[in-house]
Amino acid sequence: MDFFEAVRSRRSIRQYTNDPVPDAIIQKALEAAVLAPNSSNTQTWDFYWVQSPEKKAKLVHACLNQAAARTCAQMVVVTADPRNWRRSQKPMLAFLEQVKAPRIVKKYYKQLVPVAYTSGPLNIFGLMKWIVAFAIGIFQPMTRGPHFKGEIQAMAMKSAALAAENFVLAIAAQGYSTCMMEGFDEWRVRRLLKLRCSGRIAMVIAIGKEAERGTWGPQFRIPLSEVVHII
Repeated sequence: MDFFEAVRSRRSIRQYTNDPVPDAIIQKALEAAVLAPNSSNTQTWDFYWVQSPEKKAKLVHACLNQAAARTCAQMVVVTADPRNWRRSQKPMLAFLEQVKAPRIVKKYYKQLVPVAYTSGPLNIFGLMKWIVAFAIGIFQPMTRGPHFKGEIQAMAMKSAALAAENFVLAIAAQGYSTCMMEGFDEWRVRRLLKLRCSGRIAMVIAIGKEAERGTWGPQFRIPLSEVVHII
């Protein structure tokens, strides 16, 4: 299946058959997920492949017992934690030394990334960043964030969402179906996964083989002319 066929065929499937999904399918999709573009290549995502029957049952319950969760063969939770930039920094710096990266690139990862991902207690450092950016921005184009905790979290969530998209397209390309569920009790899912306070749930993904009535109707999108603006 080529890329555009995978994009066209992907639907949010609400009902699955009893057919199992081989682990190799999930593994290959996860390998595709981590190739997704992300903020400064900090890779602040995590993927929880829920294989324990007991934990899967709890996750289904936290997903409000919706049909997609109840009937799917596999479940993967994509999370975002901006503090994970620390996890990637050391191997990234070692990699940059190994490939003899330009000095400006090394400086970016050693100095600028820590600044970008830090807001400080009560967002104090974030406020300082905002003031500096605002002052410079009066005279020249300037990045206007992220400064505050919420903005940094949103940046990590965007990266996780990109990874989730890679994942579901990789599943579709292998002939299986998914449903990216946003209907879940985040507090219960976070507790089940034992996430630290900075971790958020980006998506809970159900994976399986589409049942006969997996969707209630054909796909709908508003016209391209309504969303594409040529300026």
